[in-house]
Amino acid sequence: MSSTGELRHTALDALHRSLGATMTDFAGWDMPLRYGSERDEHLAVRTKAGLFDLSHMGEITVTGPQAAALLDFALVGNIGGVKPGRARYTMICRADGGILDDLIVYRLGETEYMVVANASNAQVVLDALTERAAGFDAEVRDDRDAYALLAVQGPQSPGILKSLTDADLDGLKYYAGLPGTVAGVPALIARTGYTGEDGFELFVKPEHAVELWQALTKAGEGVGLVPCGLSCRDTLRLEAGMPLYGHELTTSLTPFDAGLGRVVKFEKEGDFVGREALREAAARAESQPPRVLVGLVAEGRRVPRAGYAVVAGGEVIGEVTSGAPSPTLGKPIAMAYVDPAHAAPGASGVGVDIRGSHEPYEVVALPFYKRQK
Repeated sequence: MSSTGELRHTALDALHRSLGATMTDFAGWDMPLRYGSERDEHLAVRTKAGLFDLSHMGEITVTGPQAAALLDFALVGNIGGVKPGRARYTMICRADGGILDDLIVYRLGETEYMVVANASNAQVVLDALTERAAGFDAEVRDDRDAYALLAVQGPQSPGILKSLTDADLDGLKYYAGLPGTVAGVPALIARTGYTGEDGFELFVKPEHAVELWQALTKAGEGVGLVPCGLSCRDTLRLEAGMPLYGHELTTSLTPFDAGLGRVVKFEKEGDFVGREALREAAARAESQPPRVLVGLVAEGRRVPRAGYAVVAGGEVIGEVTSGAPSPTLGKPIAMAYVDPAHAAPGASGVGVDIRGSHEPYEVVALPFYKRQK
């Protein structure tokens, strides 16, 4: 929210409204939830392409001779080891090991990095990085207003983007970024994504957002590109088994509790915030395995929601963190943390307590959906 308590608007706000978008308050931003049918938008991304406004994400630039050293201290990953032009998925934790946010960090140059935080945590991450920068020869800059962020996702996205840029998209690896020009607009072109499909994120100046959106829309006309809201973004990431902060990741969980201990790099040089607590969490996870994040597929039609209890033999064995109907599978699905004894795919007798009724669910390995390469 802005200091006045009003919703923030992206540079594409008027355009979303002209397209008839249903708008919603998301982390203090007025964002498009859907334009028409969220199922159609979801399936377009799986089979053709979808265009998203992600300008609510929080960009924080870290520059200076000790930018890498600061990020290695502030975050759990080995950021100094990221080559220019590449990106890394990582986390920022509290001193007690609890997850403050999951992040993507792009190394833009020798001494310049861009940290992309979730919208709901952008201020928390900015404040933590600013505080942790004390004593480092590095500057932390709030660049949330300096960027609009558009994403084009889906199997047709490389072709759509190639028609608008001469940047080397074929040479752009997954989790990499390069500066280029798209439809005449200067952009950082990144190949990450949160849908389970191939796709690109385009970081541009806000004043260029509308012309870029219109150019992408025109370029995608013949191949089925549609505008997509946050609703289908959630079902897409759920099918792809990708965690959402506030659901699968919280301050009450460490990366080891969340099954993402691999992002913690104890071998990097120097201390980092949370190191001791995370060492203990790693040891605890080995001796007493925490609850495991699993997939659940409904046998019936009732949709599980975050917070619903997972049950077996009349006992509560876990909790749903995210649930929705899956347009790709045609059934309700959920992610849930469950006791290790019931975490194996095919575990029998597992259900979800939906308003007092124990609905049967099949335990499956994540992700629910994996694209064909």
